[in-house]
Amino acid sequence: MISKSVVQKICLFAGGVLFGTAGVKALSGKDAKKAYVHMTAAGLRVRECVLDTVTTVQENAEDILAEAKAINESRAKEEIVSGESAGEEKAAKEEETVSEEA
Repeated sequence: MISKSVVQKICLFAGGVLFGTAGVKALSGKDAKKAYVHMTAAGLRVRECVLDTVTTVQENAEDILAEAKAINESRAKEEIVSGESAGEEKAAKEEETVSEEA
């Protein structure tokens, strides 16, 4: 006698084969192809939109980076100039102190 579990496994296998065959037939039909074409076209439109957005964000990031570098360069120049003038003031004060002591 064949056990119940063996019969069950054979039925599941046969059902899977039947479902797979029917699925392949359904997926290869004209309506299915039309749906795949529309889904692929929608996916391509989404991709194009995302790429446009990424390009815009990259351009803005490059502009921001360039402006930030310019600001830092101008601040560095100001610090150099203010450091030189502070050094000149310190030297002048030292000269005054030396001349007052003399």
